[in-house]
Amino acid sequence: MVQRFEGKVALVTAAAQGIGAAVARRIAAEGGVVVATDLQQDKLDELVGELGSDKALAVKVDVTSRGEIDAAVAAAVERFGRLDVLVNNAGGCIVSTKPEDTPADEWHRQLDLTLVSAAQCIQSALPHLLESRGNVVTISSVNGLAAFGNIEYSAAKAGQAAMTQNFAARFGPSGVRFNVVAPGTIRTPNWDSQPGTLERLAKLYPLGRAGEPEDIAAAVAFLASDDAAWITGLTLPVEGGVLLGPAALSLAAKD
Repeated sequence: MVQRFEGKVALVTAAAQGIGAAVARRIAAEGGVVVATDLQQDKLDELVGELGSDKALAVKVDVTSRGEIDAAVAAAVERFGRLDVLVNNAGGCIVSTKPEDTPADEWHRQLDLTLVSAAQCIQSALPHLLESRGNVVTISSVNGLAAFGNIEYSAAKAGQAAMTQNFAARFGPSGVRFNVVAPGTIRTPNWDSQPGTLERLAKLYPLGRAGEPEDIAAAVAFLASDDAAWITGLTLPVEGGVLLGPAALSLAAKD
């Protein structure tokens, strides 16, 4: 595998499993060092054991706490001397009420977890990224690009794209890039409690399957690498064609 991250240090949030763990593995496989953060210390320790303590550092972090984010960034720089890449992967759909009934505190909880946490991670990492002329990749969702339900979550994901564009415009002259990857349905442990759901959802995708965490990791690795040196402010959908809509699926079914 090419070594696009040789000599570089990446901090990945929500890295204990699923997309975050796949991103950490991909960056490490391409020669990078990974600071993996999450609330699940045991799974982080397993990941570091897999990658090697010389290639990875585990830091338990609640991304809704600015103090814990700052501490993780400081630990990364203290241990490895620099920070080149931030991957904002933390987030999730945590509101279960009908949108017409969602109280303000639930809106705030969703926005804090998915949007505000990403902003705070960027703020904390930015001084080091300015020094290294590094970049940020934020994991959003197709929910931020089209109407797939989960209104509060979708609004937070759409906010990530707008935030990214504005950071990209502001800090482009300083050499720091900001991009977004917007996944469709991905096979992660979140679906384990819903047997059969992924198979049902796969029928909505022209490519005929749900995505794998490695599909997203490949896109992140591209955008975070020098191969994407002239790309900033982009939202890259990685979604098996679901955004093509039902008409495209009907056409595919006729072949």
